[in-house]
Amino acid sequence: MSPAVNSKVVIIGCGISGIAAAQRLVKSGFNDVRILEATPRSGGRIKTGRMGDKIIEVGANWIHGPSEENPVFCLARQYNLLDPEALTPENQAMDVGGHPPWVPNVFSSSGRRLNIEDVSPAQEMFFELLSEISEYPSTIGEPHDSVGEFIRSEVQRRAAEKWKDSDATSRCLHLSVISNLLKVECCVNGAHSMDEVGLGAFGLYKTLPGLDCTFPGGFEGLIKNLMSELPSGLVTYNQPVRCVHWNNAEARNTSVLVECNDGEKIVADHVIVTVPLGYLKKHHSTLFHPPLPLHKIHTIQRLGFGTNNKIFVEFDSPWWDADCGVIYFLWDDEESVADEVPDLHRSWIKKLFGFTVLKPTERYGHVLCGWIAGHESEYMETLSEQEVTHCITQLVRRFTGNPAVTPKRIFRSQWFHDPWTCGSYSFPGKGCSEQDLDNMREPLPPKASQSQPLQVLFAGEATHPCYFSTVHGALLSGWREADRLISHYSINPSQPQSKSKL
Repeated sequence: MSPAVNSKVVIIGCGISGIAAAQRLVKSGFNDVRILEATPRSGGRIKTGRMGDKIIEVGANWIHGPSEENPVFCLARQYNLLDPEALTPENQAMDVGGHPPWVPNVFSSSGRRLNIEDVSPAQEMFFELLSEISEYPSTIGEPHDSVGEFIRSEVQRRAAEKWKDSDATSRCLHLSVISNLLKVECCVNGAHSMDEVGLGAFGLYKTLPGLDCTFPGGFEGLIKNLMSELPSGLVTYNQPVRCVHWNNAEARNTSVLVECNDGEKIVADHVIVTVPLGYLKKHHSTLFHPPLPLHKIHTIQRLGFGTNNKIFVEFDSPWWDADCGVIYFLWDDEESVADEVPDLHRSWIKKLFGFTVLKPTERYGHVLCGWIAGHESEYMETLSEQEVTHCITQLVRRFTGNPAVTPKRIFRSQWFHDPWTCGSYSFPGKGCSEQDLDNMREPLPPKASQSQPLQVLFAGEATHPCYFSTVHGALLSGWREADRLISHYSINPSQPQSKSKL
């Protein structure tokens, strides 16, 4: 039995990193832990919704890399939340490098269905380039600042060599495939454009083995199970924090004063901040007093945080193949290798790369999930549901060449306009390095000691050095900061602890 620790810990945010930190601390003997959550619900960017009688994921969608190394997978298995297929050794051993081998259907804006053989040369070139980019941190010098600039430059160079004997139509098709795959990568990275993603830092992200899987009953089932293991009353909902006063003169010197929007002031020994990077970017100057150290502010500015939204579309019958896992839409006029649209208001729908197919059909019926990132995605949030439905209808009719195809209903996420997230997830921006990821998780004050103990700690997906943007990265970061406090007390026995009967 661990000795009880009487120090008060306040956790800001009841997403999975905050829940994980609280659970670890409570189990390790901390008996005064409180979570302050700005919204009426737990889970943060894990958010399950309904579309009629279908369960859909408004937020986090997959367990990326469901294998023994992934704590989200291990917990989901422990709570019996997964389908049997996801639990098989074969599924866990499959290493897909972040790109599941879904069967694609490809359509062009001229209303033609394309053969996979027609697009595979461009796909192969694109994935070769991504693989090369992942090696850059271990090499000296970066030929370009961003992933987007590198890909455009290399595609131009290699296309002149590899496709010199192709006719103009084939070359244009190959280049439109590259444009489409850049849009896919915008969604994967949560970036407006791959021009925003740092070339050197791209390879810092690490994948885990295992074929990505989903929760049949919804991702929130994981949150409900984790929450059930916390003492009741530990979370205060609808309680936004206005300011964290650290190095605080108003309370005793080593305490932190947490000031809430409703005027409540909480004196704590330690505060774990788990708010999304998007919120930090917008509010760090008012959220901390005194301000954050300059190197931490610069890191918050350098790291990227963008929007990736989903548009679920239900149909009465499928217009895609039974084995299809992903649908790509190729625009005939996009041979310029671009991942941004020229006219946001008129052409935002062109940023939607296509759809993934919700499976199995017995559970979901005929539902597709459209993916759209960046400023086009943010603009989409401002439109009415009727306007979005109209654009999706016109898009599908144009690409299938079938004027009768009509969506039954749609449901879209709106993460950018959520005031507590301000987007979807983080990515390494231009000029980012491993040092920035170290800076993100560095506690305050930076050099804690017995006389100046840990006051403010940082968790959340954007603070993980190689699993940023993922649920498992968020979960691990919560455990990491809880362990930091646990270690702090085991090496500082003079800190306040109650006597325990062992």
